[in-house]
Amino acid sequence: MFAMFKETQLNLGLGARPVEEKRKVFMHQPDAHEEMRYQSNHVTTTKYNVVTFLPRSLYEQFTRLGNVYFLLVAVLSTTELSPVAPFTCILPLIAVLTISLVKEGVEDWHRAKSDHAVNRALVLVRREGKFVPKPWMEVRVGELVKVSRNSYFPADLLFLWSANPEGTCHVETMNLDGETNLKIKTAVEPACKLAEEEALKVAGSIEGDPPNNGIYTFNGALTLDNGEVVPLDPCNLLLRGSSLRNTETVLGMVVYTGHQTKVMMNGTTPPSKRSTVERQIDDIILFMFLLLFAMCFVGAFLTATWTSMLGKQMYYLMPWDTETYFDADQPVMVALGHFVTTFILYGYLIPISLYVSIELVKVTQVYFISNDRSMYYPPLNMRMVCRTSNLNEELGMVQTVLSDKTGTLTRNVMELFKVSVAGTMYGQGMTEVERSAVVRSGGVPPAEEVAKVKGFNVRDERLMVGNRAREPNAAVIDDFMHVLALCHTVIPEGEPTEEGMTYQAESPDELAFIISAREYGLFMYKRSATSIFLRERQPDGSLQETEHEILGVLEFNSTRKRMSVIARKKPDGKIWLYCKGADNVIFERLSSKANPFAEQTKEHLKECAQQGLRTLCLAKREVGKKEWAEFEKKFTLARTALDDRPKKLEEVAKLIEKDLELLGATAIEDKLQDGVSETIQKLQTGGINVWVLTGDKMETAINIGAACSLLLDDMMQHVVSVPDGTLAEEAHELVQVQLESKLAAIEKPENAGSTHALIIDGRALAVVLNKEMTQLMMSVGSKCVAVVCCRVSPLQKAEVTALVQREGYKTLAVGDGANDVGMIQEADIGVGISGQEGQQAVMASDFAIAQFRYLDRLILHHGRYNYKRMSKMVTFFFYKNLLLGLTLFYYDGHAFFSGQQVFNDSYMSAYNMVFVAFPIIIVGIWDQDVREEIAAQYPQLYQQGVRNEYFNFNAKAIWMLNGLYQSIVIFYGVVYAFHLNSDRDNGKVQEMWSVGTTMFTCLVLVVNLESALILQYWNRFTHITIWGTIAFWFAFVCGFQYFSESWSLNAYWLYFDVVANSWYSWMVILVITAACLLPSTCCRVLQRTFFPGDHVIVQEIDYHQRHGKANVLNAREQEENPNTYGTGFSTGGQNVSWQNI
Repeated sequence: MFAMFKETQLNLGLGARPVEEKRKVFMHQPDAHEEMRYQSNHVTTTKYNVVTFLPRSLYEQFTRLGNVYFLLVAVLSTTELSPVAPFTCILPLIAVLTISLVKEGVEDWHRAKSDHAVNRALVLVRREGKFVPKPWMEVRVGELVKVSRNSYFPADLLFLWSANPEGTCHVETMNLDGETNLKIKTAVEPACKLAEEEALKVAGSIEGDPPNNGIYTFNGALTLDNGEVVPLDPCNLLLRGSSLRNTETVLGMVVYTGHQTKVMMNGTTPPSKRSTVERQIDDIILFMFLLLFAMCFVGAFLTATWTSMLGKQMYYLMPWDTETYFDADQPVMVALGHFVTTFILYGYLIPISLYVSIELVKVTQVYFISNDRSMYYPPLNMRMVCRTSNLNEELGMVQTVLSDKTGTLTRNVMELFKVSVAGTMYGQGMTEVERSAVVRSGGVPPAEEVAKVKGFNVRDERLMVGNRAREPNAAVIDDFMHVLALCHTVIPEGEPTEEGMTYQAESPDELAFIISAREYGLFMYKRSATSIFLRERQPDGSLQETEHEILGVLEFNSTRKRMSVIARKKPDGKIWLYCKGADNVIFERLSSKANPFAEQTKEHLKECAQQGLRTLCLAKREVGKKEWAEFEKKFTLARTALDDRPKKLEEVAKLIEKDLELLGATAIEDKLQDGVSETIQKLQTGGINVWVLTGDKMETAINIGAACSLLLDDMMQHVVSVPDGTLAEEAHELVQVQLESKLAAIEKPENAGSTHALIIDGRALAVVLNKEMTQLMMSVGSKCVAVVCCRVSPLQKAEVTALVQREGYKTLAVGDGANDVGMIQEADIGVGISGQEGQQAVMASDFAIAQFRYLDRLILHHGRYNYKRMSKMVTFFFYKNLLLGLTLFYYDGHAFFSGQQVFNDSYMSAYNMVFVAFPIIIVGIWDQDVREEIAAQYPQLYQQGVRNEYFNFNAKAIWMLNGLYQSIVIFYGVVYAFHLNSDRDNGKVQEMWSVGTTMFTCLVLVVNLESALILQYWNRFTHITIWGTIAFWFAFVCGFQYFSESWSLNAYWLYFDVVANSWYSWMVILVITAACLLPSTCCRVLQRTFFPGDHVIVQEIDYHQRHGKANVLNAREQEENPNTYGTGFSTGGQNVSWQNI
């Protein structure tokens, strides 16, 4: 218990935990780490605990300016200066805070239950010479644990021993990086070669990296008791959160625990994103605060003035016996007292229920989005996933979509389609890009041939076993096939037969290569920690089993853009380096002597790129034994380095990845996902620019862009590129000249009606991103409906996204892989696609979908509706509060700014929470301006959100002016309707509280009927809330008068006796309500008739088509304008042109 208390102190920052430069672990000696104060293995993902819940959650609530104000008002309402009963201010605040705290508490309770289950899970820990089951939370650094098949690792473990004879195990890292393919881990030497009993005795110390979040990095060294030093790398580390597969048991030494494990250190909070509407709410609240202070100041000044001038003359107020705050001789105190009084009274200007209502609406919107069957993908059993509710309406304001290509626009299911070997191209058929080109030219492409084997679609018998021996360069072809079969990290699973074997690959490319090697007669049936075993089919049909010892692997990454394997073939003992990588990287490392196929291969690469194929070059070289011995020493030193290990490994790799012999190139087809072309066309029609950021060559990117209708034949394409070998100074000048010329061409008057596309390569983009030409780049890019960035790195993707965002464009980034995470997190909205590259993009995103085509539904449907709904709701909230606040202000002025209220306390308390709350919430949830099936036909409707028509300054100002007008009509209309006018037989006039009740009835009716007027989609919920709210008001005011006088106060026996039995009161209510609603109704009718919005035109088209009157509409269109109607919408349904309203 004491230890857990100390751990809690450290986690809360109440104790000093030493800063680690290196992690030092003494094997089998957990007590030796006490002074180092490593974290325990107890984890918590909750925001609160029993002690901190109330203070911390309240603190978060009061970070909102509005809640701070309401708290201040609630406190002031308990003073003698308050014009209202305290409960009218306290109860709404308590209600709002309670709802918010309950929501926080429920969410945190679920997290706490999950933590409890994890911390109490059992694992076998070696203590006192035997393995005993212990909860995960009790596992300590330096202890040995045993993990069984299909179990999760309780901490980050150094892999010591495996039940597999090869000393390996397979792990699934789904919870870490989202990838479902298995990864191979290797036990440290020499423990991996020992029996279990001997492995238990291995002792020494481990020195490695301090705790960090790099799940793919680990540099360390194991120093055994005999002095031997063993290098450690990521393959030796079993990470918490991953699970053991295909291996019975493993032994591991605990290195990192609890919140210092890599999975926990990766659990950082993603960047906080707020929508445009939400950010502008703060501005509106600030404006309302300024208005509030202005009204309080005006009232304070005027009441102090008239009190000092006329106060002593008003004998009926007994000025000789008054309090300080009403003393005519102390005007400053009078002003101060009145300021505090009206600060409370006018508080209804600030909508206390706004935050709760917005949260309720957004959660409901998320429910509808998540359960939209149109975005359900049966093959993956995946529906739409909303990872945040903050950006629902932001989806309706997107101006630029930035998309990855591979796995996002394409399926990321690779098929080897062609190969170039020894200067000869092999493979037949038409790619998807070529088929698309035929269709665009008006032709009919031949029927598509489906690959018989998934991943292999090279239709050329010349390369098959028995035939390739007759090719002129058969030996080169054989080497080419061996690169496919050996240069990878694929793990075989299942029966060692061609039919029963499956492969776990880190990328679809590798899977396509190993399957293709099998089809060409090189079948990998087994892999150990040190060797790959092949069954090679001979020309005579016989099988020969060969073993290739893997001496070293130089791994692929986005910087190297290549991968090499160093293998020794047994039994001849020759050592070969097999390399595959990007063409520019491989060609830089070719030998200057013997590469007769280089030029022809370049031509083939260009041809394949034009066909939309992804290309890689394959090469080899023989490594002498002496060279290998020298390289191995340097390689081992680099592998065991604890500082700058990646850099040192790269420097060593350059020593051996040189003088390569080019064998040929592979060309892989990655077909487009279904519906990509249609989705891109709809997005562009909706006014959204589409940018594609890809690592492919320019030719490939252009052809893929054409195939998916991103680049159309009638577009003017502007290419900006920097040739290879261009110096930095020359590149800068070249890019600037090109961009300036492209901008001039776009701005030519004769090109005004054309659409434009920009294609820019990685070198040119690197120059632009130096921030010297960003504005020039955006001047060109913003005028193009499509932009293709080629040869971009993951970092450049994020930088381009930030560039577009800085220029004021609302950005949405969509990707499917780890290299897209930076772009997704940088954009205003991040969308992850659950594809073949794991779930990292999904886990970093705001929304997750299964296919690119669902972007259409997400943005153009849900985004557009939610933008309009939320915009209406927020502006309406401030309108209705302004209406009430101004009415109170007028009456205060009418009463010489004495701080007198005219409404019952309970009325005002329930105004925002009950009487006008629900109709506008229904608008925020269900309103539709156009039926969804009709809206899908007209993506141009989305441009209203791009132009921000419903939440711009004009829209907000109109609602404020409407509130100003209606407040004047309600107050002065009611007051002067009853002014010195008796509506009863006894000659008595209406007194203050009855006038206030009539006035409040007008308020309730006007606000609820106004919400009915802005509503464009009626269902049972809208009817229930609008008419039900009005009925509830009358039921409440009738019943409330029967409450005891201590509760009903001035409403006691008021309604039936004074208000309801007067026909004049009912007439006033009807006339005032009509007078309030008539101008806004007339304005809507005039606007709809003479200045219709885009949605109004579509509504009219929909109406006439459904009622068989399309010809009438077309006739009127032709009469008014022979070409267009309204905002330029052609009702003929063929050509649609839109203009700003």
